[in-house]
Amino acid sequence: MAQLLAETADLLEIGAGDPFRIRSYRRAAEAVETTTIQLSTIAGDPKKLQEIPGIGKGMAANIQEIERAGTLPLREELLLKYKPTMLELLRLPGMGPKTVALLWDALQIGSVEELEAAIAAGRLAGLPRFGDKLVEKLRKGIEDYKQNSGRFLIDDAEIAAEKLIAYLLELPGFTTILPAGSLRRGRDTVGDLDILATGPGCAEDKVSAAVEHAANYPPAATMLAKGQNKVSFRLRSGLQVDVRLLPEGSYGAALQYFTGSKMHNVSVRQRALKRGYTLSEYALARVDDGSFVAGATEEEIYAALGLDWIPPELRENNGEIEAAEAHRLPILIEEADIRGDVHMHTHATDGKNSILEMAEAGIARGYEYIAITDHSKNLAMTNGLDDKRALEHVKRIREVDAELEGKIRVFPGIEVDILGDGALDLSDEVLAQMDVVIASVHTLFNQPEQQMTERVLRAIENPYVRILGHPTGRLLLRREPFQMDLTAVLRRAAVLGVAVEHNAFPDRLDLCDRDLRLAKEMGCRIAINTDSHHTSHLTKMRYGIRQLRRAWLSKQDVLNTLPARKFLAALRPRPT
Repeated sequence: MAQLLAETADLLEIGAGDPFRIRSYRRAAEAVETTTIQLSTIAGDPKKLQEIPGIGKGMAANIQEIERAGTLPLREELLLKYKPTMLELLRLPGMGPKTVALLWDALQIGSVEELEAAIAAGRLAGLPRFGDKLVEKLRKGIEDYKQNSGRFLIDDAEIAAEKLIAYLLELPGFTTILPAGSLRRGRDTVGDLDILATGPGCAEDKVSAAVEHAANYPPAATMLAKGQNKVSFRLRSGLQVDVRLLPEGSYGAALQYFTGSKMHNVSVRQRALKRGYTLSEYALARVDDGSFVAGATEEEIYAALGLDWIPPELRENNGEIEAAEAHRLPILIEEADIRGDVHMHTHATDGKNSILEMAEAGIARGYEYIAITDHSKNLAMTNGLDDKRALEHVKRIREVDAELEGKIRVFPGIEVDILGDGALDLSDEVLAQMDVVIASVHTLFNQPEQQMTERVLRAIENPYVRILGHPTGRLLLRREPFQMDLTAVLRRAAVLGVAVEHNAFPDRLDLCDRDLRLAKEMGCRIAINTDSHHTSHLTKMRYGIRQLRRAWLSKQDVLNTLPARKFLAALRPRPT
């Protein structure tokens, strides 16, 4: 819903629509995105919808239309007026609605491909605002976009899977429905969605009804295929979905096969052949006579091959089969192991909630502690804190901590900007008042590798820095990691006792699984945080947990599995 409302606002702005109307759609998109209310449960009651701040009578009607039809008539009208591909242009760096409108009016450019051709032909020269730096930024942005085209953030894919599964369960006869593929393995982005279903309703004499039910999924935009036990379609977002309806006796074999990864499956099938078996998506069977060995569950298949069951996140052919054979797979970290979240923002800067509201959200999740780490002044667009405001903020945080009387600890902190030369954005005297100082790069991402490396190394030398935030600066599907000698930074962080963050927000997931393994090898301390800007964002911890699991990390490898006092003690000691 939020995406459709926001896209409508963008299209209105491209068409130089009424500013008030544009703002109303943007406010509604933000309200829909941040509310904790499941809107589908109240969509039939416009009065309840209007109780949500930012949703008026007209927007309530729009939400009802989205719930009914899956789209907005105004959005569809605007897409006909312009080009649907214009929305893709907005995903490029430096391209807002006004810039897209300028390109359309001046050169009838309405797609990424047309923009790429215009840049190659030099047609942007002379256009207002299109200097050499912006053109080069767009050129690089197009390269990144094409590289990432067809992939989706893990939270978008999971939400799509949850909605589809809920729909499928409306038809009686399903006992188990699970996503497979890269989503089940916890990859940071997803190419397509595999949904596997089984139960009495998938039996041979009933499966046709289940196929028809899946094929009638309302958000399906394009039907790609419909077979005896499989339906494939594309959602409006472009995400391809394959629904497979399986007999219960084959479900485990299919789940193992379609979960992947490809190289993991190759290794497992080779192991099966060496033992006189053949493994397919239907069953593990004997080669000599084709007799059935296992198929209903993954566990029985792996056991028949002399292996412990392998968690999906580890199935990347990185030694997991050997570890499963030797009974030495790690006990992977779980979300329930996390006792606190120490990177979040409030409305003192660019967050949406108060200190108390963030603390109450932490209590609701069963946390023992949180840290409030608003931005420093260098990020002017976030209303970042200068020295004076930061000290006042520390005082307010400590007051809230006292008011809560031990229900949860609220640590005062800051996400301090690492400036271009590696200096920090606040004075040491102010940083000394913080329990949790996270140092992060938010600007000048294009510095050469040596300069960026020296910049970050200088920052973590500051004795008050306790955590390095989102260390590579990547934004999935939007911005590549900046150039930096990460090995050198991790090695020095380990020596200094500076923890490195895994930022669990799904458009970052930074450090990635590979770099998390490197951090562990280097002896770094690791913290996982959500970087929440709203109380609802605390739930995004689960996406980061999957990356830690993919990195083979256990509870013992992550600092904020510790209770409050031990957590603070495990951080870099503060100067005395």
